[in-house]
Amino acid sequence: MPGSLRFRLSALFLLAIAIAGLLAAAIALRLFQGYTRDQSFEVLTREARGLTTLYRVAALRAAEEGKDAPDFVPANLEAATGDRIFYLGAPLFPGQESGLTILPESAVPAEVATLERTMTFEFTPPGEDRSFLAASNPVRLELEAAPIGAMIVAQPANDLRDQWLPLVGRLALAFVVGAALAGGLAIWLSRRLTTPVLALSRGVDEIAAGNYAVRVSDGRGADEITKLSQRFNEMAARLAATEERERQFLMSVSHELRTPLTGIRGYVDALRDGLIDDPELVHASLDVVAAEAVRLERLVGDVLDLAKLRAHRFTVQTEEVDLERLVAQAYGAFADEARRRSIDYRLVQRSELPTIVTDGDRVLQIVTNLLKNAFRWTPDGGAIELDVARSAGDVVIEVADDGPGISEEVRERIFSPFVSADTQGTGLGLAIARELARALGGAIELASDNGSGSRFRIVLPAERRARPPEETRAPPVDAGRRGGR
Repeated sequence: MPGSLRFRLSALFLLAIAIAGLLAAAIALRLFQGYTRDQSFEVLTREARGLTTLYRVAALRAAEEGKDAPDFVPANLEAATGDRIFYLGAPLFPGQESGLTILPESAVPAEVATLERTMTFEFTPPGEDRSFLAASNPVRLELEAAPIGAMIVAQPANDLRDQWLPLVGRLALAFVVGAALAGGLAIWLSRRLTTPVLALSRGVDEIAAGNYAVRVSDGRGADEITKLSQRFNEMAARLAATEERERQFLMSVSHELRTPLTGIRGYVDALRDGLIDDPELVHASLDVVAAEAVRLERLVGDVLDLAKLRAHRFTVQTEEVDLERLVAQAYGAFADEARRRSIDYRLVQRSELPTIVTDGDRVLQIVTNLLKNAFRWTPDGGAIELDVARSAGDVVIEVADDGPGISEEVRERIFSPFVSADTQGTGLGLAIARELARALGGAIELASDNGSGSRFRIVLPAERRARPPEETRAPPVDAGRRGGR
């Protein structure tokens, strides 16, 4: 197609090759013309010098022998050389026919008429309508004497055309053959270059149509197009994974929303139809409806929080945060529950804690989510430890429990939305915690074995300023003593 990339590339290649070929041919022809012109001037100069010597010797011999003219026949010399012979200046033998064609000074350049040195030039002899290349050489009777004239040997400039015209034909033939070969190479090269580009274009069209399973051949090379193809395949794979996560997310949201809604609707229908008329049962049913509504509200709030985190549509308020006080606040929020359930609940501070620049509310939310998860899975009488320390420029916060642990299968997707082994939570707490940690420049790690508890590790960047702790270990919290600070 005339408007396609392949056609345009082929046309551009051919145009570039044609221009380069024409320029090369023109330069070669010009150089050859200059070379043949210089060679012609060299030959004419040698002939002019030789004829000058012959004419001087013949003139001196004729003078010694008392002849009226020298033995110098220009017509024979012209026939032998194919050139024209002219003479410029005073005749050596007045009144006698020398056989030389005498030129007036006006017929040659003024510099030639000075008779000072050998010169090459181009001129048009009187009575001629064509240009001649010529070489002039001064004529002296004695080597040291002043010149009395100049011998001029000339040839038609058109004779040079006979030398370079055959070259034009050869160059034209070479250009046609070279253009044909270059054209084939250009078409092959354009196909090679545009095939992956067109494949990428088709792939982009498929992506735009929603087909994220499309892939393009990335070849084995290391050029830019190969790298672009590889990046396209990576992008398509990520889009496919994102679409799958979104699909799973929507399915999970639909399922999680349907569960409380189904319960609410069932009790409301029963109450409306009069199936439940006992006051105590009515009150209990309303309590269930209220609890399911609270659960539904919490679920919607968590979904919105997670969506904002993933869309980066939340605000991180950076401020100086007293990490020791923040951890103590998170620890104290669960002290009553720990005492009530006889859980050995400890806060361990292993090193100096710095004042960090971060979003304190977000850090508190992360730690609270992890503690809430730990208390959910730790049985009464168990143990939970909140450990905080500084390590190599980072702040490390660990939440460990002695609950049932997490199986390997669940560990692989524990931070995914709606992954939960019970129906009490929304399954979004750990997913939100991970997204918050990432937003703050940190990370969350998990170490757990089935049956031996879990340990969640939060790593956050810290500043260098450190604040000495007031105490290194909080007392345990049990049923008879209030823990925390």
